[in-house]
Amino acid sequence: MSSALKVVALVGSPTSSATSRTLLLVRHLLASLQQRVHASVELVELAPIARSLGQSLSRDEAGPEVEQALQSIEAAELLVVAAPVYRGSYPGLFKHLVDFVGLEALVDTPVLLAATGGSERHALVIDHQLRPLFSLCHACRLRWRADQQCSLAGTHRAGSRACGRPPGDAGAGGSGAAATHRLTP
Repeated sequence: MSSALKVVALVGSPTSSATSRTLLLVRHLLASLQQRVHASVELVELAPIARSLGQSLSRDEAGPEVEQALQSIEAAELLVVAAPVYRGSYPGLFKHLVDFVGLEALVDTPVLLAATGGSERHALVIDHQLRPLFSLCHACRLRWRADQQCSLAGTHRAGSRACGRPPGDAGAGGSGAAATHRLTP
């Protein structure tokens, strides 16, 4: 049997709650993903590290719990990112955490983006805010609908062509092109 895909799920909610819609969405996505792919999953939540993160002006100033979260994010073979929408955008502390991620750490890493909002007016946050943020990191954004499958078979970070573009190419950026994959066991 092949080794498990290392999936890291980032819950970008700065408040902790067992009934958080963002956390519930991530758990649903991970359960669905694990039905399709042999994966080891690590959950990184913003809430427990929010105070330490907010007091840091640079990664060097961040506490060990923030550094551990950053190392987990950077080591992901697949990153699942979900953020709540507050006043039309993701939380500032979520962006602060992403700002501390190494510049080259997410190159060609597949990223599944999700968001929770209070109304349909928040529906564009993924395409207008989260997508550009992770395109800047040269990550490979995945499209996934619950009634479809996406493929990650053979996805590897370094030198990967899983995104359908040459390694290091930021093709998911301004052109509107994004990779579509099938998640299969």
